[in-house]
Amino acid sequence: MVRIAVLDRKLCIREQCGYVCEKVCPVNRMGKECIKTEEDTKFPLISEELCIGCGICVKKCPAQCISIVNLKEEIGTPIYQYGKNAFRIHGLPLPKEGVSGLVGKNGIGKTTALRILTKQIKPNFGVYQKTKKLKEPEMLERMNMELRGYWESAGTQVKLSYKIQNIEEIREAFDGTVNELMEKFGEKGKAEETVSRFGLDKILKRKLSQLSGGEMQKTAIAVTYMKDADIYFFDEPTNYLDIAERMRVAILLKELSERKKVMLVEHDLAILDYASDYVYLFWGDENVYGVVTGVKNVRNGINEYLSGFLKEENIRFRNREIVFSRFSQSETKKKPRFSYGEMRKKYSGFDLRCDAGDIREGEVIGIVGRNALGKSTFVKMLAGVENPTEGDGGGFRVSYKPQYIKAEEGVSVEELFESKKMNGLVFEECKRALDVNRLVLRQLSDLSVGELQRVAITLALSAEADIYLLDEPSAFLDIEQRLNLADLLRKVFSDSGKTAFIVDHDVVFVDAVASRLIVFEGEQSVKGHASAPMDKHDGMNEFLKLMDVTMRRDKDTNRPRINKPESVLDRQQKGNNEYYYAKEYTILDYVR
Repeated sequence: MVRIAVLDRKLCIREQCGYVCEKVCPVNRMGKECIKTEEDTKFPLISEELCIGCGICVKKCPAQCISIVNLKEEIGTPIYQYGKNAFRIHGLPLPKEGVSGLVGKNGIGKTTALRILTKQIKPNFGVYQKTKKLKEPEMLERMNMELRGYWESAGTQVKLSYKIQNIEEIREAFDGTVNELMEKFGEKGKAEETVSRFGLDKILKRKLSQLSGGEMQKTAIAVTYMKDADIYFFDEPTNYLDIAERMRVAILLKELSERKKVMLVEHDLAILDYASDYVYLFWGDENVYGVVTGVKNVRNGINEYLSGFLKEENIRFRNREIVFSRFSQSETKKKPRFSYGEMRKKYSGFDLRCDAGDIREGEVIGIVGRNALGKSTFVKMLAGVENPTEGDGGGFRVSYKPQYIKAEEGVSVEELFESKKMNGLVFEECKRALDVNRLVLRQLSDLSVGELQRVAITLALSAEADIYLLDEPSAFLDIEQRLNLADLLRKVFSDSGKTAFIVDHDVVFVDAVASRLIVFEGEQSVKGHASAPMDKHDGMNEFLKLMDVTMRRDKDTNRPRINKPESVLDRQQKGNNEYYYAKEYTILDYVR
């Protein structure tokens, strides 16, 4: 039996609880020191050797900061451990020819793996004490032949290029324009080609501080792409990007992988599936430990991840299978609950026109389209945050989750929730589905962007309102969290009879949650047009036609998959004007 004990120091309140964990521990009560207070930090330390795995400290801890995991599987020595009672990762993915995708939930070690591979941190094999720090020869002795060969060549004979997960760090570190950033860090002679490929010509002279999230993301990817390297690492490159930009990035990475090795961390399942040739799966417990599997074929690997069972390893790492329906979320036939008229919003240089529409009881309407066509402006007009130049937004009671979320300083999650009037039943359902309970004692300013997103969604859904407006709720959530959110939204709105508008760029997520679609088209940053809500099959067909993308369902899991451009399926579906898989199950769905 392998036992792992982790204490989240961001959650631990130390002396405020009187060290309940030490008082209730049966081993402590028998006179041994299984849990004791560290003298300099005053944090509890848990001995994994003495711990009997009873779980009493986990249940009694008021801050929910302790995790005790009893593993039947032997997972070996960690490649890297952050400290005593801290997260550790077992195994390491290594770049292969083509694109290697990393699949796993947040807090499971994917970014840690990239930081090791790019030599920002060194493998310590569980020797984390400063006084026992491994020297280079000792570290190399513990590596297998393949990892040792990679480590000795990486950064010297083999050049590396890395796009970090948090692009805000680039803004903070570089006070200059896009063009200056590319000149300083990119390879000379590749700027003109890169600007053209990534569509950066209009923002070259802008300072990084002036860029939108999507513009900053494209700039970060482009600078990584244009470096002279042998292996390229991209950590969550599609956040803030629309579907067309995501496809452009995926195609460019595929082209790059024909001459270089590429490793990709991505939570948009359709894009990850399309871009990758192989995948490594990460399993374990969030913020506790992560285990990396061997390399797998992309289709089989993703399907194993969704099933929660690793065939070659004979390990079940999740007690439920992630299931996709054979058919799309269907259009509800219930009566209209609200309606809104035609609207127009004019800015200097931009004109948005919106068709009239209605909203039915218990309905979730998806809003899809490229960036800079007015989707967020449309939502803001319905919410009353923006006033239309012409027409009426409707004056509904709304609950609005904006696209960009700012954390208020000096306020805890618990204090934020207590300051709002909420629907208790929905609030408890959201906390459970989105795993927010463990965050309630944390300061908002200490949360990661993904944690902050889950808090904001919980707050928005738990408010009393007629219409719920969620702008890009899937951003920074992992694959499992996105599909859990889709299940939660369907349940909340079907049970309450209330309605929602969801703006999102993850096609798999929109497919899972929406019953009708509003499609935005036009000229980016110049003019936009919003359709009335339409049947989802027709709406998705029209949207994907604008994007020049076709999709099918996977034979085994029914998950939506993007067809390769100019493939047999792609040409056949375009010829039949079926960019979105058909309403009925057709022969196309049986082609892998």
